[in-house]
Amino acid sequence: MRALSKVAPEWWDYTTLDREILDEAAKITIDTLPKLARKGFKINIFDTLQEFYAAEALEYVRCFQKATAKRPCGICGPIGPTEQLPIVAQIVNDLGINLKYAHFWGMDEWIVNGKAVNMKFPLGFAKADMELCFNRIRKELRMPKENMHFPSEKPEAYMKSFDEAECLIMQGGQGSTKHWAFNDPLPRTGKYKNNPPTPKEFLKLPTRIVDLHPITLIQNARTSGGGMVQNVPSQAVTVGPQQTWKAKQVSIWHPGHHDNAFGMRLSTFMISQKIADSAVPMSLMSLHDDVVFNFYRYGFGSCGVEMH
Repeated sequence: MRALSKVAPEWWDYTTLDREILDEAAKITIDTLPKLARKGFKINIFDTLQEFYAAEALEYVRCFQKATAKRPCGICGPIGPTEQLPIVAQIVNDLGINLKYAHFWGMDEWIVNGKAVNMKFPLGFAKADMELCFNRIRKELRMPKENMHFPSEKPEAYMKSFDEAECLIMQGGQGSTKHWAFNDPLPRTGKYKNNPPTPKEFLKLPTRIVDLHPITLIQNARTSGGGMVQNVPSQAVTVGPQQTWKAKQVSIWHPGHHDNAFGMRLSTFMISQKIADSAVPMSLMSLHDDVVFNFYRYGFGSCGVEMH
């Protein structure tokens, strides 16, 4: 029987892994990090935040530039990091890039009382995408509304859109539960009481409404709400592994202030060694053909003990 979580015994999470995996991951340094790259798993390290966020923004731009009438395509983007979003708008405006055939997918959205929140919700993800990026683009260059896909409590049209246009890159950050989007580990109930879902089972999950892991609630309160966890919804709708695996590439950005030093190391180690375990959802990326991890050198931190 697997160990109980140290932080939420009713849930699966990374603290239920074998101690050997956790300890081995903690040994990684910024100098040994590049050695973990392998075929299908690339690692980039950026020396400045300016380079880091500019490179992240350019992923949007390159995807948009490839879109044509015969090849509608685009990118699925995160809320976290968000610092790249105004840079995207500035590049599009300054270079006069017409987004007529480009597509964008939001990764997730909060669910309150059974419905996706609207543009007035302070923590809203579609709201952030529009305010930080798309509303800043000149009107004559803007993406048509029908090419912007945001998940809702009725995700059928959203899921279908992944078959109507090509998602070239699914870009994201990593949460403290080692998730992408809100693909958190599952509760420890029913058939998954003694063991988490197998990777094969987890990868079958579509875009859906999810209950959020307690770690995720605390993280979002910390990163977006000044710690006021009472303002963070306990449910969200999130892009599923089904849709993620339709993206040609998955690109994950680690500035160092979303997940911590250990978390960045753990997912990197597990993907590098092809250790797939749904208690660490990001580790399932070891099963994708093209994954890129991007790190800010001075955000990589240390797993050494520092008393504060």
